Amino acid sequence: MTDYQTALRGFAPVTEPAITPQDHESRISALQARMRQAGVKAVWLDASSSLTYFTGLTLGLSERIHGALIPSEGRLRYLSPMFERPKLESLLVLPGEVLVWEEDEDPFALLGGHLATLAAPGAGLAVDPATPFTFAHRMGLAVAGPVVPAQPMIVAERQVKSAAEIAIIQTAMGASLRVQRAVRDGLRPGISTTEVADFINAAHVAQGLKPLFAAVQFGEATAYPHGVAYAQTLSEGDMVLIDMGGILNGYRSDITRTYVFGAPTPRQRQLWELERQAQAAAFAAARLGAPCSAVDAAARGVLEAAGFGPGYAVPGLPHRTGHGLGLDIHEEPWIVAGNDTPLAPGMCFSIEPMLCVYGECGVRLEDIAYMTDGGPRWFSTPAASLDDPFATPS
Repeated sequence: MTDYQTALRGFAPVTEPAITPQDHESRISALQARMRQAGVKAVWLDASSSLTYFTGLTLGLSERIHGALIPSEGRLRYLSPMFERPKLESLLVLPGEVLVWEEDEDPFALLGGHLATLAAPGAGLAVDPATPFTFAHRMGLAVAGPVVPAQPMIVAERQVKSAAEIAIIQTAMGASLRVQRAVRDGLRPGISTTEVADFINAAHVAQGLKPLFAAVQFGEATAYPHGVAYAQTLSEGDMVLIDMGGILNGYRSDITRTYVFGAPTPRQRQLWELERQAQAAAFAAARLGAPCSAVDAAARGVLEAAGFGPGYAVPGLPHRTGHGLGLDIHEEPWIVAGNDTPLAPGMCFSIEPMLCVYGECGVRLEDIAYMTDGGPRWFSTPAASLDDPFATPS
C-alpha cells in the first residue's frame, strides 16, 4: 500500500504538442468543402466544443450569443457583444472580422443582415447542434433562406481524429492509467470515496492535466452506472469501481477499472470475467467498415449468452456499449444498436459494456479504442485479470 501523498510526489507533468493554427485552418477548409457540396452558405458555431475544434477559440455559453460564422468561401467572422470584443480579440487563434452588437441591439438581425451580404456560394445557414434553441429559433426568423442542422457536416469532420489528436489522447490516457494504478495501490480499509476522488483530481493536476471527473464507488454502489449520491467507506471484500478522466490540450481521457478490495468471491470472479469477455468481444468486432452497432451487439451477446439481459434489462447491460471521445467526453460515434455508421480510421470510442446487478454489485471495464488502417487499437492495455487488473495480457 502506498500513501496517496507519497504517490503524488511521484507524478511528473506530461506534454504533447497542441493543435496548431494550421490544423484549424485545414479543418475549416474541409468544412467549407462540405458546405459547398451541401449548398449551404454558412455555418454558425456557437460557444461550444465545435467552435474550439474549428477555430481554436473557447468561449463560455451565456444568455448572450457569442461565436463564429464560417462562410462556404472566405474568412470566418466572429459575433460578439461590443463590451466583450477586447477580451475576444485577445483569445483569437485565427484572425477574422469581428461583428459587434450593443446591449440594446438585435444580434440576430446583425447576423442575418451580414449573411445576406456575403459573397459566398449556397443559401441559408447550418446551425451548430450545441446552439441553444432560443438562439436557433431567432436565427430562423432573421436569416433569409433555410436554417438547417450543421450536425452531419460537423460530425463528419470531428469523429475522425488526426494523428495529432490521437497523440494527445494517447498521452492523456497514459496519465489517467497511471492514476488508476496509484489509486489501487493506496486503498485501505475505511478510506472514503471522497478521499479517493480528491487524490484522482490532484494526481491529474500533478501530471499537467485539468481534472475532468472522478467517480468512485464501493460495494453495492458499483451496480449503478453513475454511482450514488452519498459518500462511502471501503470494507474488505468490496467491489471497487474507479472511473476517471482528465483534459490535455482540450482533449479528454476516460478509463474505468473494477476490482475487489481483498479476496474475491466466486460470484465476483464470475461477473468480472464475463465483463472482460464482453469487452474483448466488442473489440474483436470493431473492424473497418463494420457498423458501430456490431460492436454493441458483440458485447451484449456475451452477456446474454450467460443469462443476463436480454437487451437493456438488468441484471445485464442497461446502456450503450460506448461513445466517441475527443474534445467532448461523450461525442459521436455512438456504439449502440441502430447506429449503422461504418467504422473508419481515426474514429476513437470507448468500449465499456457494464454488467449491472442492482442490489449486489457491478463491473465496468472501460478503455478507449481507435481505428487504424489495420483495424482497432487500444490507447490503454485492458485489464487482464481480477487479481491483477493492470497486468499486461499474455
